[in-house]
Amino acid sequence: MDRDLDAIEKLDLNLLGILETHVHADHITAAYKIRKKTGVLIYYGSESGVDGADVLLKDGDVIQVGQFDIKTIHTPGHTSGCVCYYTCGMLFTGDTLFIGGTGRTDFQGGSAGLLYDNVVKKLFCYPDNTIVYPAHDYSGKALSTIGEEKKWNPNVGVKITKSEFIENEKNKSRSYPKKIDIAVPANMKCGQTSTF
Repeated sequence: MDRDLDAIEKLDLNLLGILETHVHADHITAAYKIRKKTGVLIYYGSESGVDGADVLLKDGDVIQVGQFDIKTIHTPGHTSGCVCYYTCGMLFTGDTLFIGGTGRTDFQGGSAGLLYDNVVKKLFCYPDNTIVYPAHDYSGKALSTIGEEKKWNPNVGVKITKSEFIENEKNKSRSYPKKIDIAVPANMKCGQTSTF
């Protein structure tokens, strides 16, 4: 919470809402604390199953922010309730599409087939110069483009078939997320825990 609110203050921005992309398994969102402190609304995808969000967005719903429209795109696969957001030539992809990767599909209602279809059929249909902002990147990069991801993404790029992607996901050995047993229950309540 402090990191995010400090950044908003330093940039002299006015926080209007919190757009969540999915229920995280590796950390507890600060959405609940930020809403409590600022009064802004929390938005989640309607398939997320969360309790306590102010607005549950259906696929295709649009949020009007001044002169800008933010379109909600349901992209289940990493989790059953993942969404991405599109506005002004930018896609905010959460953990659905990373720079050179995709979110894992082995827990929280994940589905390799759905993830592949949603990236290829919903995200890759945007123009190649659409900027991609994932939730995070493990190598320190901040952005990519749809064109770069179609060409170079080793998980879902144009050279990878759906059956290859599904098989690759089955064969990955991944550790159980360290904070999943604490993070998921808290995040199902927008980050509210019994400790505050």
